[in-house]
Amino acid sequence: MLKLGVNIDHVATLRQARYRGMERGEPDPIAAALLCEQAGAHGITAHLREDRRHIIDRDIVALRKAIRTRLNFEMANAPEIVEIALAVRPDIVCLVPEKREEISTEGGLDVVGHEASLKETIRLMKESGIEVSLFVDPDLAQIEASARVGAQFIELHTGAYAEVFHQKAERNRELERLVAAAERGYQVGLRVNAGHGLNRENLPLLHVVPHLEELNIGHSIISRAIFVGLEKAVQEILQAMEGYGGKPQTLSAP
Repeated sequence: MLKLGVNIDHVATLRQARYRGMERGEPDPIAAALLCEQAGAHGITAHLREDRRHIIDRDIVALRKAIRTRLNFEMANAPEIVEIALAVRPDIVCLVPEKREEISTEGGLDVVGHEASLKETIRLMKESGIEVSLFVDPDLAQIEASARVGAQFIELHTGAYAEVFHQKAERNRELERLVAAAERGYQVGLRVNAGHGLNRENLPLLHVVPHLEELNIGHSIISRAIFVGLEKAVQEILQAMEGYGGKPQTLSAP
């Protein structure tokens, strides 16, 4: 069964717009996480960025205590954040690139260029019983490097696919890249997740990508929740995920 991890970062974004630096504020990302679980989400994702623009340290600690599913801690491979992850002990960390000027994570991690430092961080996480995923573009060299450094998972960056979804030829090229990347990941012993830019409209075509275990989706769920409520927004995504078989298919997107 394809699982859903809900990224609650942008609940915290809205809180920080008014309550940054304060002890309390609304909306509460912890309460949002519990609603997502209640609606059927299989896990909660939160990104503790170095600039603390949305999720902050107390959120991660509170999430670890409160949620009953699976905590996916997105993070840069930065010493301060590594120390926090080792202290909090989430179920899994997803290492992502991070630029202070970006609005959201814009691309995949350069595993090829940072193998030594990633190996060390992955070693530390594994020694603490924390699984490790690497957020990578659907690039075969990056996927092969992800296996070399010892990650258990990759999360395929679906942002390029989402951006060209309404352009048939470009969309199909991106789907082909994702299919090839998922196949290669599976061949080299990696478990495969995906995320970024996914929504109710573009998700069904992603079913052609094999071997997926989990999708991590945030912005579209939080945006949709403004109109229909958080629980229904989660349930709509779960419905769009239904019927995923996980097997290789012939690409025949309309």
